[in-house]
Amino acid sequence: MSESINHNGIITKIDKGTIHVRIIQKSACSGCHAQGICSASESKEKIIEVPDNSGIFQLNEEVLLCGKSSLGLQAVFLAFVIPLIIVCTTIAVGTYLQWEETTSGLTGLILLVPFYCILYFLRDKLKKRFVFTLKKLN
Repeated sequence: MSESINHNGIITKIDKGTIHVRIIQKSACSGCHAQGICSASESKEKIIEVPDNSGIFQLNEEVLLCGKSSLGLQAVFLAFVIPLIIVCTTIAVGTYLQWEETTSGLTGLILLVPFYCILYFLRDKLKKRFVFTLKKLN
Protein backbone atom coordinates (compact mmCIF):
# COMPACT_ATOMS: atom_id res chain seq x y z
CA MET A 1 0.00 0.00 0.00
CA SER A 2 1.26 3.47 -0.86
CA GLU A 3 2.41 5.76 1.94
CA SER A 4 0.51 8.75 0.59
CA ILE A 5 -2.68 9.68 -1.20
CA ASN A 6 -2.15 12.08 -4.11
CA HIS A 7 -4.69 14.02 -6.18
CA ASN A 8 -4.18 16.60 -8.89
CA GLY A 9 -6.13 19.75 -8.20
CA ILE A 10 -6.56 23.39 -9.09
CA ILE A 11 -6.36 26.25 -6.61
CA THR A 12 -9.72 28.03 -6.58
CA LYS A 13 -9.30 30.42 -3.67
CA ILE A 14 -6.53 31.71 -1.42
CA ASP A 15 -7.52 33.06 1.99
CA LYS A 16 -5.47 34.07 5.00
CA GLY A 17 -3.29 31.00 5.48
CA THR A 18 -5.76 28.67 3.73
CA ILE A 19 -5.74 27.49 0.14
CA HIS A 20 -8.87 25.96 -1.36
CA VAL A 21 -8.09 23.24 -3.90
CA ARG A 22 -10.69 21.70 -6.24
CA ILE A 23 -10.16 18.03 -6.98
CA ILE A 24 -12.13 15.59 -9.08
CA GLN A 25 -12.60 12.40 -7.09
CA LYS A 26 -13.18 9.48 -9.45
CA SER A 27 -14.41 6.01 -8.68
CA ALA A 28 -11.94 3.16 -9.04
CA CYS A 29 -13.49 2.01 -12.30
CA SER A 30 -13.60 5.45 -13.96
CA GLY A 31 -10.76 4.49 -16.32
CA CYS A 32 -12.77 1.63 -17.81
CA HIS A 33 -13.66 1.79 -21.51
CA ALA A 34 -17.35 1.15 -20.66
CA GLN A 35 -17.72 4.02 -18.20
CA GLY A 36 -20.03 5.93 -20.55
CA ILE A 37 -22.74 3.29 -20.27
CA CYS A 38 -22.01 1.99 -16.77
CA SER A 39 -23.81 3.46 -13.79
CA ALA A 40 -21.05 2.39 -11.39
CA SER A 41 -18.48 4.88 -12.67
CA GLU A 42 -18.86 8.31 -11.19
CA SER A 43 -16.81 11.36 -10.32
CA LYS A 44 -17.36 14.07 -7.73
CA GLU A 45 -15.89 17.52 -7.45
CA LYS A 46 -14.62 18.39 -3.96
CA ILE A 47 -13.03 21.44 -2.39
CA ILE A 48 -10.22 20.70 0.08
CA GLU A 49 -8.90 23.34 2.47
CA VAL A 50 -5.14 23.24 2.94
CA PRO A 51 -3.33 25.39 5.52
CA ASP A 52 -0.40 27.13 3.84
CA ASN A 53 1.41 30.40 4.53
CA SER A 54 4.27 29.94 2.07
CA GLY A 55 2.91 32.36 -0.53
CA ILE A 56 4.37 30.32 -3.41
CA PHE A 57 1.03 29.23 -4.84
CA GLN A 58 -1.20 31.26 -7.14
CA LEU A 59 -4.87 31.22 -8.06
CA ASN A 60 -5.85 28.71 -10.81
CA GLU A 61 -2.49 26.91 -10.47
CA GLU A 62 -2.48 23.14 -10.89
CA VAL A 63 -1.02 21.45 -7.80
CA LEU A 64 -0.58 18.01 -6.28
CA LEU A 65 -2.58 17.47 -3.08
CA CYS A 66 -0.84 14.98 -0.77
CA GLY A 67 -2.04 13.24 2.38
CA LYS A 68 -0.92 10.25 4.41
CA SER A 69 -2.77 7.02 3.68
CA SER A 70 -3.06 6.40 7.42
CA LEU A 71 -5.27 9.49 7.63
CA GLY A 72 -7.59 7.94 5.06
CA LEU A 73 -7.86 4.80 7.16
CA GLN A 74 -8.61 6.88 10.26
CA ALA A 75 -11.32 8.76 8.38
CA VAL A 76 -12.92 5.50 7.22
CA PHE A 77 -12.78 4.20 10.80
CA LEU A 78 -14.52 7.32 12.15
CA ALA A 79 -17.10 7.60 9.39
CA PHE A 80 -18.01 3.94 8.80
CA VAL A 81 -16.54 1.40 11.21
CA ILE A 82 -17.57 3.02 14.50
CA PRO A 83 -21.15 3.66 13.29
CA LEU A 84 -21.39 0.05 12.11
CA ILE A 85 -20.22 -1.15 15.54
CA ILE A 86 -22.78 1.12 17.25
CA VAL A 87 -25.67 -0.19 15.13
CA CYS A 88 -24.66 -3.87 15.37
CA THR A 89 -24.07 -3.67 19.12
CA THR A 90 -27.43 -1.99 19.65
CA ILE A 91 -29.19 -4.66 17.59
CA ALA A 92 -27.40 -7.43 19.50
CA VAL A 93 -28.28 -5.89 22.88
CA GLY A 94 -31.87 -5.33 21.73
CA THR A 95 -32.13 -8.95 20.66
CA TYR A 96 -30.71 -10.08 24.00
CA LEU A 97 -33.27 -7.89 25.80
CA GLN A 98 -35.98 -9.38 23.54
CA TRP A 99 -36.90 -6.09 21.89
CA GLU A 100 -38.74 -6.18 18.61
CA GLU A 101 -36.49 -6.06 15.56
CA THR A 102 -37.89 -2.69 14.54
CA THR A 103 -37.15 -1.21 17.95
CA SER A 104 -33.58 -2.56 17.94
CA GLY A 105 -32.89 -1.27 14.44
CA LEU A 106 -34.39 2.17 15.03
CA THR A 107 -32.55 2.51 18.35
CA GLY A 108 -29.28 1.69 16.59
CA LEU A 109 -29.96 4.35 13.97
CA ILE A 110 -31.04 6.91 16.57
CA LEU A 111 -27.79 6.34 18.47
CA LEU A 112 -25.91 7.47 15.36
CA VAL A 113 -27.30 10.99 15.75
CA PRO A 114 -25.28 11.83 18.90
CA PHE A 115 -22.19 10.17 17.40
CA TYR A 116 -22.31 12.31 14.27
CA CYS A 117 -23.11 15.39 16.39
CA ILE A 118 -19.95 14.72 18.40
CA LEU A 119 -17.96 14.45 15.16
CA TYR A 120 -19.51 17.72 14.00
CA PHE A 121 -18.56 19.55 17.19
CA LEU A 122 -15.02 18.13 17.00
CA ARG A 123 -14.61 19.18 13.34
CA ASP A 124 -12.07 21.92 14.12
CA LYS A 125 -9.93 19.49 16.10
CA LEU A 126 -10.25 16.91 13.31
CA LYS A 127 -9.26 19.53 10.70
CA LYS A 128 -5.97 19.97 12.53
CA ARG A 129 -5.43 16.22 12.52
CA PHE A 130 -6.38 15.53 8.89
CA VAL A 131 -3.92 17.84 7.15
CA PHE A 132 -3.01 17.81 3.47
CA THR A 133 0.05 19.38 1.87
CA LEU A 134 0.52 20.95 -1.55
CA LYS A 135 3.28 20.40 -4.08
CA LYS A 136 3.86 22.29 -7.29
CA LEU A 137 3.52 20.39 -10.53
CA ASN A 138 6.28 20.84 -13.10
